[in-house]
Amino acid sequence: MLKKYLWIAIICLTSIQISNAQQSPWPIISSQTKPWTRWWWMGSAVDSSNLSICLRAYAKAGLGGVEITPIYGVKGYESRYLNYLSPEWNKALNTSISLARQNGMGVDLNLGTGWPFGGPQISQDLASSNYFIQKYQIQAGQNERLMVEIQQPQQYKKGAYLQALTAYADTGETLILTDFVQKDGTLAWSPEKGTWSLYALFMGKTGQKVKRAAPGGEGWVMDHFSEKAFQQYIKRFDDSWKKVPEVRSFFNDSYEVYEANFTPDFLQKFQYLNGYDLRFYLQELASNELSEKVSRVKADFKATLNHQLTQGFMKPWTDWAHAKGKKVRNQAHGSPANILDLYAQADIPECETFGSTYFPIKGLRRDTADIRKVHPEPLMMRFAPSAGHVMGKKLISAEAFTWLTEHFRTSLSQCKPEVEQLFLAGVNHVFFHGTTYSPAEANWPGWMFYAGVNFSPNNTFWPHLSGLNSYITRCQSILQTGKPANDVLIYWPIQDIWHQTGDVLQQIRVHEVDTWLYPTPFYQIAKRLKTKGYSFDFISDKQVLQTKVENGLLKTISDASPYKVIIVPKTKYMPLETLEALQKLATAGAKIIFESLPADVNGLNQIEERRAVLKKINQGISSWAQISNLDSMEELLAKDAVVTEELVATGLQYIKRKAKEDTYYFLVNHTEKNIDTVVKINEVGKSVLLLDALTGKYGDVPFQKNIKGVNIRIQLKSGESVFVLVQNKLSDSAKKWKYEEEINATDLSTKQWSLTFQTGGPILPQNRTLKNLDFWTNTTDTTAQFFSGTALYSTQFEWKKSTSRYILDLGQVAESAKVFVNKQEVGILWSVPFQIDISKYLKNGTNVIEIEVANLMANRIRYMDQHQISWRNYHEINFVNAHYKPFDASNWKVMDAGLKGPVRIIETR
Repeated sequence: MLKKYLWIAIICLTSIQISNAQQSPWPIISSQTKPWTRWWWMGSAVDSSNLSICLRAYAKAGLGGVEITPIYGVKGYESRYLNYLSPEWNKALNTSISLARQNGMGVDLNLGTGWPFGGPQISQDLASSNYFIQKYQIQAGQNERLMVEIQQPQQYKKGAYLQALTAYADTGETLILTDFVQKDGTLAWSPEKGTWSLYALFMGKTGQKVKRAAPGGEGWVMDHFSEKAFQQYIKRFDDSWKKVPEVRSFFNDSYEVYEANFTPDFLQKFQYLNGYDLRFYLQELASNELSEKVSRVKADFKATLNHQLTQGFMKPWTDWAHAKGKKVRNQAHGSPANILDLYAQADIPECETFGSTYFPIKGLRRDTADIRKVHPEPLMMRFAPSAGHVMGKKLISAEAFTWLTEHFRTSLSQCKPEVEQLFLAGVNHVFFHGTTYSPAEANWPGWMFYAGVNFSPNNTFWPHLSGLNSYITRCQSILQTGKPANDVLIYWPIQDIWHQTGDVLQQIRVHEVDTWLYPTPFYQIAKRLKTKGYSFDFISDKQVLQTKVENGLLKTISDASPYKVIIVPKTKYMPLETLEALQKLATAGAKIIFESLPADVNGLNQIEERRAVLKKINQGISSWAQISNLDSMEELLAKDAVVTEELVATGLQYIKRKAKEDTYYFLVNHTEKNIDTVVKINEVGKSVLLLDALTGKYGDVPFQKNIKGVNIRIQLKSGESVFVLVQNKLSDSAKKWKYEEEINATDLSTKQWSLTFQTGGPILPQNRTLKNLDFWTNTTDTTAQFFSGTALYSTQFEWKKSTSRYILDLGQVAESAKVFVNKQEVGILWSVPFQIDISKYLKNGTNVIEIEVANLMANRIRYMDQHQISWRNYHEINFVNAHYKPFDASNWKVMDAGLKGPVRIIETR
């Protein structure tokens, strides 16, 4: 009988535990909610044993997947190189996929080596191309025959050839003379009278080869405007793979095809798309004048490049991948095209951060000498998420932390606000940039890529990386739930950019926002709306044409989120098709706001006829749309039930998502102040929970209903974040959120501390006793100044517990820490403020606190360079600093390392 009741008790207890587990508001964790990383294979010199070691370490640290990108190799390991797509290479790839699966990880594959796409399979005729124009003059009665021949020896060697020859008379007459040019270049034509200017259009080659190519991947960069070139490129993969590798998706890096602006059938495509023959406008194409005609011809040229890139590359690539059951992950930025449409064609659109952002967060280290003179633009980050949101994509990825700081000087704490900035833009699937495969036998610091943060086991912050990974995982578990909940669509007038005279190659680059983004009314509206607390995405001409109205709301496809209004910034050149589509949407019940009337139509063909139509539409536009300048736009938005989130007035930033009838808000405090105030949330619910992605804690909070939603108290220190879950049901959570009110603090810094060096190098310094808590580098001991690794600070103290909560505050930490109280691991402190709840670990009487601190790799690298110890030994670009100069750390100052404090126990209630 006793056994019977014991089993009943066990069953009941188990049921209670299962019930409590089911009540957790945190979504289920999967490999896809974890951060992934770009996995560079240097020389593809990989083997099954080291692949297994690496992937086990990555999985243990909390990474959810890898993107394999083969690149150039390490000197001295040539015998281990695996030729790209060889049977041996394919075997290593399949081994990696199998090992990743065993470790619960996913795999993506860069569909090339280095970047951009290209290789030995690309013949010169299908390599990236450009045009060049040569000018001649000929007169009536000229005795000597004119020779139309290439004047650039290098282009002649690359196989450049004449595409068109156009003659312009001083009287205004124009003739196409291409057919009069003989094989030897002799022009079999002469004018009967007057002087003629001749413009010869040649198709040449850029001469670009694959950048950072792996062995077997070297060769010409392909012509991205030619489907024929893509088919030649992809045939190598089809021939190499008997079975398509079991990867999740194929990846394409940012568009870095230099000077490519032409393709063999460009003239025919141009005429088909624009309705006129470009050969009659070679004079305008060659001109640098700021004239309207030149501007329109070049805009049509850019529109043709846009069409060729989307139809000649992106479409056949996605079609090929989908036919094989795979997804496409694509970085569109850098392309000479409407990047919203390119992002939208991918299954997983991907943006990137490049450089370091200034955040005024208290205690966040930022040394301007460590960073490139570029900074990520938050609104630039919104292009990939916007395309994904508008087109109903589930995942928006980002290449994170590219050149965040100088090598070896990036802390985990610096990564937190940068990744939060991505989340606020709409990203929900982060890829580290990155992790280099490094065999176990490689000497420290192991193999490394030249342009990324070294998220590898040899990095001294690796023992604490799981802290960052856990935070990102919890954030992404929510940010991948439901759908984005943005109210406004802002039309991006790409034609205004294309009509800027100058180079016909208008690339939308991350690093050039000061030319194509900052000067525009589009940017001013987006920036204003963001500051005022509106939620929005961007929309392209093509997407406007795809949009429909359902119950007064705007949706591009059935799975996409609905929007309440489209705002059209001040626009000079608008396609008639877009304007007519907006009118049709308005007639169906959509809300459209124009900052001003569209001034003109785009392009050159039938311009007067189209202007007449534009004028007629503009005359009646007030009957179906609203016209408002920027200052009074908020009033119109309010009439359309688009309201601001007033919480931004506190300095908080937010993004929100709808999960059926519930709503998640992600709130971030990137200001220099602590925020503790009541904020308004524009969602109505029956219960409200707060969720801390840093610790995993959550709890109900009291709230008051207001006209728009609910009022709740938000308490966030500088640098902190929290999720708000507004539920349309009563909470089933037994946990209550605990706010902190400090009532007392005990300083442990004056205690005697012991310092024990644990792991690292070049050698372990002597252990010591500290009378005053301090960084281990604030000593005359050079072994400590050179040391990179982990060390344990420990002390003991007497304590008498009460019902209060106790928060351990470490003060200054260089750079991350793992905390133990009475031999129990409490957690990892890797971001500011370095605080953690230790209430349940303290006891009455004598307590012991141990703090394992990891510094960065910089001091040891400084030692190696000062002692001329070889560690960079790579083919091609043999390691450069953040400014692309030869790397040398010998003159660096010693970086602070260790724990300075003050270490305090803060009593709260």
